[in-house]
Parts: sequence; structure tokens; C-alpha cells
Amino acid sequence: MKKTVMVVLISHRHEAATKVQAVLTGWGCMIKTRLGIHQGVEENCSENGLLFLDLVGDDEKLSELERKLSVIRGVSARKIDLEIPED
Repeated sequence: MKKTVMVVLISHRHEAATKVQAVLTGWGCMIKTRLGIHQGVEENCSENGLLFLDLVGDDEKLSELERKLSVIRGVSARKIDLEIPED
């Protein structure tokens, strides 16, 4: 059995965040869990952010999601397929 996750690194968060959000909204049915992390609060908020996505769905569509995120300036996305060991 396979588990697919994606790690998305966002630099220039204030510029890229709305574009990333639009892509994630369009592909929302394939995102089982989403966790976003960035450093700082309020006026000291970091320009870099990291998203972890737990994904479901067809591998071809998940690869397209990775591509759509990666073409956004300042965004790097990597899909990771993990094999779950059978007992």
C-alpha cells in the first residue's frame, strides 16, 4: 500500500500565498490533511513557510498538483510516495 505526501516550501509568502491558496482550493478534494508552519508572529512574521499535505487520489493528478504549485514563483513542491510495509 502506498501513502502520498507533499512538502511545499514557500519563499516570499506575502507574494505567493494567495496563488498557493488558489491552487490548493482547486485541488482540495485530494488534500486529506494540511499543516502549515512559519516562524514568527505579528510584525515579525517570516517570509518563508512550509506546508505538509497528506494526499489521496490518482498519481497522475497528484503529479499535476505538484507541477501547478512548482510553477508559482518562490514555491518548491515535492511529492513523496511512501510504501507502507505489509505485516
